[in-house]
Amino acid sequence: MSAGRQQVSLALVVGALGVVFGDIGTSPIYTLQTVFNPADPHPVPVSTGNVYGVVSLVFWSVMIIVTVTYVLLAMRADNDGEGGIMALITLLKRLGARSGSTNAEPRRARPGVGGSRGRVAAVLAGLGIFGAALFFGDSMITPAISVLSAVEGLKVVQPSLGELVVPITAVIIVVLFLVQRRGTATVGRMFGPVMILWFVTIGASGVAGIARHPSILKALSPTYAVGFLAGHFGIAFFSLAAVVLAVTGAEALYADMGHFGRRSITRAWLFLVFPACVLSYFGQGALVLDDPSNISSPFFLLVPDWGRLPLVLLATAATVIASQAVITGAYSVASQAAQLGYLPRLRVAHTSESQIGQIYVPWINWTLMVSVLTLVFAFRSSAALAFAFGMAVTGTIAITTLMFFYIARRKWHTPRWLLAAGASVLLLVDLLFFAANLTKLIHGAWLPLLIGITAFTVLTTWQRGRAIVTAERRRQEGSLREFIEQLRSDPSLTRQVPGTAVFLNRGKETAPLALRANVKHNHVRHEHVVIMSLETQPVPRVPVEERITVDDLGYADDGIIHVTVRFGYMDTPDVPSTLRLLDPSRTEGDTDLDRASYFLSKIQLRRGDSPTMAPWRKRLFIATSYITADAAEHFGLPRDRTVIMGSHIDV
Repeated sequence: MSAGRQQVSLALVVGALGVVFGDIGTSPIYTLQTVFNPADPHPVPVSTGNVYGVVSLVFWSVMIIVTVTYVLLAMRADNDGEGGIMALITLLKRLGARSGSTNAEPRRARPGVGGSRGRVAAVLAGLGIFGAALFFGDSMITPAISVLSAVEGLKVVQPSLGELVVPITAVIIVVLFLVQRRGTATVGRMFGPVMILWFVTIGASGVAGIARHPSILKALSPTYAVGFLAGHFGIAFFSLAAVVLAVTGAEALYADMGHFGRRSITRAWLFLVFPACVLSYFGQGALVLDDPSNISSPFFLLVPDWGRLPLVLLATAATVIASQAVITGAYSVASQAAQLGYLPRLRVAHTSESQIGQIYVPWINWTLMVSVLTLVFAFRSSAALAFAFGMAVTGTIAITTLMFFYIARRKWHTPRWLLAAGASVLLLVDLLFFAANLTKLIHGAWLPLLIGITAFTVLTTWQRGRAIVTAERRRQEGSLREFIEQLRSDPSLTRQVPGTAVFLNRGKETAPLALRANVKHNHVRHEHVVIMSLETQPVPRVPVEERITVDDLGYADDGIIHVTVRFGYMDTPDVPSTLRLLDPSRTEGDTDLDRASYFLSKIQLRRGDSPTMAPWRKRLFIATSYITADAAEHFGLPRDRTVIMGSHIDV
């Protein structure tokens, strides 16, 4: 049994290496080169002291942000195994709900405390949504800069190949997005061994570089990083905008936690990824100390001439995998956002029978592909994109840190003094990076901010519009119990026909529009009527025994029942399969669920005159509704037994 668990653990570690660590694992290709780039608006002069300071700054930035903030702290704040900023938002909403309920408790009543805590949780959740929106920006920029930076290695091998960089990059990106449908597990199995070879290679080349100047290892001391910041703050502060490239991909580690688990990701990071990246950074630093002209491409120049073309090919494969890390993270964030009501219902394909968190979201996939290709053709070089890279990352990291410490206090009751000490250090680091990236705003940092603001607007507009539509729909549907009383008091309203009808509805307080339309226009009702409401719980999975609740709605002899079905946000909402879990004794007669007809209400949205939202937000909400996945397919309904009845609502 132990051997089996070890095999599973090893498989997950290899899979995690192939999916999760591509982004952060390829940062050594361009980080130091970007820091000392003479074309930078605020260049760092190449000198012995600056090289020591920058290498030390890179090492301690990775240590503090990735190892401490994410691997050791944030990844402990999981939502039943799921990670990422959306998981933190879910935890915050739970805490906010509890705060609201604690106001009624008599013990040690403190007026307004629960309400203020609820408001703080709501504000932090709003920040979290903005962080998720920034992550979408990161998901677009990472594939573009990563693959471009690797293919640009061709210019080191043969300068005349420079014109082929953009076309080759575009082809690689198209192929990458085309294979996504095969699923994370398949991609991970293909990419895992490649990434193992990658980390071994960059670690070995780093050792060769360190051998030239072993004194570079002195940069392991934080005194060099602190001395660089304190003694040359004018230079060091601006360098942070490039140093942050070393930690890009940290959020992907957290967002992909549901795919491979915290332990697999932690082991892969501590025992292979982190040491390999550190050796590469220190080796590049030693190479620059040996000859400052090597700063033109220190990563590729670490290896001898004969090894550069193979390294370019391996780097290209690794940067493709880097793109995989954020693409997979974007799937997870988008799926969770849809389940929590911030996006329309999206078509989500679960690609693994053993790991329920492994998913593929076609709409997100193709949107990302078009966006990435647009960036490649617009910027045409990794150096140009480097100015844009980092803003989204630093914003997401700072928001994640803030949310984590709030959850640590509220959920785990961590002592305030300990939180104050930890939060002050980590947030100071995060905000320094964020402030440094603001200085690149006019040079390209506006791009991820624009993407983030756009995504945030879509997310919040959908949430607001959905609330408006739900309220109007509830008004039109009317009370379910009053509707049933009306049917009982006046049997002439309908003629009963044999069979079972299943009506999907939003709750048990209102009557389904399709049921009302059937009675109003067809004057019939089925012998057995099942009104089903589906609830998405803020947990990844709901146990089968807790999934179904049956209510006879006050009468046990009329053949009408209400069934509440609870799914986790990572469960597949298969309605027919779920109905088979019903206890026959609770269905009021011989309910033939295997041949039941399913009724759906299709709502057509129209822009109304009510001042519910700004006109432009109404148009945005209606436009966003067009990407909603087909309800029959989403809920697994049989096409030949599904009836769709239309209605309209003015927004």
